[in-house]
Amino acid sequence: MPPHSPLPPRHGLQAAWVRTPDHDPSHPKPWPTMRDFLKHKLAPIRDDVDRLLAEGAFVDDRGQAWTGDEPYRPHTFVWFHRELRDEPEVPGELTVLYRDERIVVLDKPHFLSTIPRGRHVVQSAVVKARAALELPQLSAAHRLDRGTAGVLLMTIEKRWRAAYQDVFAQRLVTKTYQAIAPARPELDFPLWVSSHLTKKVGVLQAEELPDEPANSTTDIELAEVRGRWARYIVRPLTGKTHQIRMHFLKLGIPLAGDPLYPDILDTDLDDFSTPLRLLAWRLEFTDPVDGTPRRFTSRRHLTWPDGR
Repeated sequence: MPPHSPLPPRHGLQAAWVRTPDHDPSHPKPWPTMRDFLKHKLAPIRDDVDRLLAEGAFVDDRGQAWTGDEPYRPHTFVWFHRELRDEPEVPGELTVLYRDERIVVLDKPHFLSTIPRGRHVVQSAVVKARAALELPQLSAAHRLDRGTAGVLLMTIEKRWRAAYQDVFAQRLVTKTYQAIAPARPELDFPLWVSSHLTKKVGVLQAEELPDEPANSTTDIELAEVRGRWARYIVRPLTGKTHQIRMHFLKLGIPLAGDPLYPDILDTDLDDFSTPLRLLAWRLEFTDPVDGTPRRFTSRRHLTWPDGR
């Protein structure tokens, strides 16, 4: 583990770091200077090391800026802040449903990432909530897809993180979603949908393996019908990636506004015009710290595709 960061958080994010590797002192140094090491280490992700060194952006454990001319030193930490792209503001407010000394429960809008990832850093629920609530250790106990709106639970301090994350890991939470998808009168709801789902790293869509035993189950009820569209109450009994979306697809009624299923749409990353009609509507569980029954419900409502 690295020592305490000498740089304060920026945009709610802790500083990044790299560490020079250990080596046998009897062998020649692999890099003559710290600049040479940084150029080697960071070259795959950035080509502006010299500019950052000139600006004093790299610091040591005491917060002293590296010039780059220092002789290479093994087992040495170099700290810096990542440079971020200009991210368009995600529409909709990230509102607080509940807060106490251990947890914060948020109502997340569509298009907002849960955690900083890839090209969505400042526009993520964790970063925005840390800044707005002045809670630098705030951390998500579970995740919602960027396209999914609704109830999101976070822990205020590191000491509470494991207890609440374990509630989700052990499937001790009842999750209830709402979804809008095509109406199919020939389907007899309620339905339980089961399948074996897998998702490969770097592949956008999940995959169903029909010859494998089921590892995912979703309970789906029909709530109302408006023309060719219907609103459904959905309870996933397992938590596979894209499970709800895949199970609606399996029924032949892919979710309204879904940019991945059945086909991957060529949609700009910052296009906020068509939300996925999926809402994490309610969370229910027994508090792992004090045994209190917990129930949190989103105040959001899904919009119907025809604007009604």
